[in-house]
Amino acid sequence: MKLKVLFVFISFLSLACITSCKGSGPDEGKKDDTPTDSVSEYGATVTLAEPFATKSVSVRPKVVGWPAEKTPIAPAGYRVVKFAGELKSPRWVYVAANGDVFVAESEANRISLFRDTNGDGIADTKSSFLEGLNRPFGMLLLGAYFYVANTDGLLRYPYKSGDTKLSTKGQKILSLPAGGYNNHWTRNILASQDSSSIYVTVGSGSNVGENGMEQERRRANILVVNPEGSNERVFAAGLRNPVGLAWEPSTGKLWTAVNERDELGDQLVPDYITSVQENGFYGWPYAYWGKNADPRMKGKREDLVAESIIPDFAVGAHTASLGLAFSKSNRFQAGAYVGQHGSWNRSQLVGYKVLFVPFENGNPIGEHKDFLTGFVGDGTDAAVYGRPVGIAFAKQGYMLVADDAGNTVWAVVAK
Repeated sequence: MKLKVLFVFISFLSLACITSCKGSGPDEGKKDDTPTDSVSEYGATVTLAEPFATKSVSVRPKVVGWPAEKTPIAPAGYRVVKFAGELKSPRWVYVAANGDVFVAESEANRISLFRDTNGDGIADTKSSFLEGLNRPFGMLLLGAYFYVANTDGLLRYPYKSGDTKLSTKGQKILSLPAGGYNNHWTRNILASQDSSSIYVTVGSGSNVGENGMEQERRRANILVVNPEGSNERVFAAGLRNPVGLAWEPSTGKLWTAVNERDELGDQLVPDYITSVQENGFYGWPYAYWGKNADPRMKGKREDLVAESIIPDFAVGAHTASLGLAFSKSNRFQAGAYVGQHGSWNRSQLVGYKVLFVPFENGNPIGEHKDFLTGFVGDGTDAAVYGRPVGIAFAKQGYMLVADDAGNTVWAVVAK
């Protein structure tokens, strides 16, 4: 009897091994049956979920504002103070060489100027620098001009260092396609390192090209123009909603933060930060994270799918990663700081923080870390106090974080 039981047991193990090992060799056509709990959404290498592995859901945050005496939470060794409050949708921050801090209050259609005269992280003066704009976002000082990117175009104004208000009428030097899907109205700008050109981000007008690609002309791109607005060309394409732009300090490479597509499930598609290759194609709308074809665009532009570049570092699906800044002082660890505005197309809130990605020799290394948190309330009702977006470093060395939902710009100061 014992021998018979042993034989049956061995036979069962053999059958189990055959079943589990079947098809374990290379098979490009095999469906990836990786369970959801082994999916990874962060890092230079990711394990992607299957499309539609979970239902596409909408969980919108309920912005309740910041309770008195409450602030975001920074790591040990830092304190958080209110640089400026009672603003109207402060979305982006730009720091001039003289230390002036410009804040785009996008819903108010204005740019405000702040000065911190004693370096404590709290603005001492505020000026209404420029009004009557159209959803302003990116800002830039280049030569004798102040540039601002409205949702429908790039404008420039005569400027001299120290100006607290611009009264001269600006010149629209470049028209841009306006509007867009789910807040893809932002237009960011950055000067080339030799000041000979300006990079301009334009997000897609749709989630995944559902309105027809003829509606996406000049969109989902990083454009580049001369300082006069002429000689426009596409620098990089297939970037669904590129927002943050920054120069990596050790290599001088251009990096961007990209808000990826919706409605493929909780864990697809990861937002990312990446170095930007000139003439590179990053997949949208035909593919994601390299050559993974979007099933909603099946069979379309397979030539572009084959060209799609794998981004450098994934920062989580639906995190709405928009802000991007690199540390340039020893007060903050070297690497990229990413402003995550937070999810709506996921069963549980994700993002709503500033994420840190360490760098070495110009490349991401090691594990990402939460840097600035506390934007989400303690309950289960999707309540949030604020939503971080733009990040910049003040001349005095502290970090500035624009919180458009909390109507505040926060300063993170090293102790």
